[in-house]
Amino acid sequence: MPDIPALPESKVPRARSMRDVVDLVPVHVVWEITLACNLKCQHCGSRAGHVRTRELTTAECLDLVDQMARLGTREVTLIGGEAYLRRDWLDILRRVREHGILCLIQTGGRNLTDKRLEEAVAAGLCGIGVSIDGLAPLHDRVRGVPGSYDQAMSALRRAKALGLSISVNTQIGAETMPDLPELMDRIIEVGATHWQIQLTVAMGNAVDNPEVLLQPYRLIELMPLLAKLYREGAKRGLTMVVGNNVGYFGPYESLWRGFGNEAVHWSGCAAGQNVIGIEADGTIKGCPSLATVGYAAGNIRDLTLADIWRNNEAMAFGRTRSVDQDLWGYCRTCYYADVCRAGCTWTSHSLLGKRGNNPYCHYRVRDLAKKGIREKVVKVKEAGPESFAVGEFALIEEAIPAAEQVAPALLAPFSATDGREVYIAPDERDGYDRGRIPPHLALCRGCHEYVWPHETDCPHCGTHIATAAQDYNDRLERVKALAAAIREQLTAAE
Repeated sequence: MPDIPALPESKVPRARSMRDVVDLVPVHVVWEITLACNLKCQHCGSRAGHVRTRELTTAECLDLVDQMARLGTREVTLIGGEAYLRRDWLDILRRVREHGILCLIQTGGRNLTDKRLEEAVAAGLCGIGVSIDGLAPLHDRVRGVPGSYDQAMSALRRAKALGLSISVNTQIGAETMPDLPELMDRIIEVGATHWQIQLTVAMGNAVDNPEVLLQPYRLIELMPLLAKLYREGAKRGLTMVVGNNVGYFGPYESLWRGFGNEAVHWSGCAAGQNVIGIEADGTIKGCPSLATVGYAAGNIRDLTLADIWRNNEAMAFGRTRSVDQDLWGYCRTCYYADVCRAGCTWTSHSLLGKRGNNPYCHYRVRDLAKKGIREKVVKVKEAGPESFAVGEFALIEEAIPAAEQVAPALLAPFSATDGREVYIAPDERDGYDRGRIPPHLALCRGCHEYVWPHETDCPHCGTHIATAAQDYNDRLERVKALAAAIREQLTAAE
């Protein structure tokens, strides 16, 4: 076996530079190498279980890896189904690493034996993400197999012992919130360094089991909890990574995207811009979670990966979409419409039958709650039996019942405790062959909400933005001076 090239220590493979955005580099590829699976998850969007018809051959997979490398891919995540149920998965993994590309797997952890793990490490596996959706009773019920929680935790421990980077992926459904604090404690105990959080989406099996879905209005409870856990986890060495269907402005947006860098905020669906999703039969999509129907951009048996990536309309929709043509409902008139563009396409299209209006938005839920209104979703159309099939849900607006009025504290402005310089980049127009550079916003120090750079008074809290920024900087300087004085006294005491 040839030597596996080492990754530069200073480089975070998935981190995107402005050059990656402009040049449309598919930095991250998420690849379903088989649909075979040994779990029976109630929320599985791909309805995994059995292999797809005409899954790619070994030779086709290895050639596809070579094509990714030529396009500049720096990280590949192998998924399923369950990736290691494919016999040649180590050959695929090895080819990825021969190109110097970071390779990870996302797994349910069931029957991920010592032998499989050791062989994967020898082939160059860099890390694993294990899906854990709550404590044992909830996880085993949602995943459909008794004992699957214990097997998932065991996989994490054994992978850690082999020197792999380990992370946990948690889907948040209707029953998940009470389990999150203790779940965080447990995954920190086993050595996880990253915890990805995402909302369960109305696709595939989740349409068959709509009771697993979190109602949109419950974001008003969820987001403060996630912010609390984010801060606690950071102090204990755990980084919370929110998925693309979590957040969208509101008082905690500065936490989610930039890991402490407030210049980074949500800037629209990334499908087809720096990420590629691949199905096991060679179907290429702009995001691995998107429905096949409507978002399949081609198949590598018919076209090269470069041709599909650069020239197909279904791949390029995120580069060319506009507020006027694509957004509707609340999102069409939202203050953040041009930068947010209705959040996650997968979430909105799967739920409502078309993209462009997303009720799973913290800013939206808070705004409606201030008016005494909330939204809920009710299934009106079943999903078909196909992988990534979608049904349809009705979006119902109703008055918040008197017994369920939102606590004022959940609607109050957030008080900033940390500040960083904000870089304002120019807005540039979209195109098929060029990445979209989204607008960048500034941060109001009065309420910690993002605002457009041209604003003088904050539209959210009414604060004079420049005055609030100066007051904040003055306070920050005083804190720095006090800290310096304390350090000086401690040094003198020594």
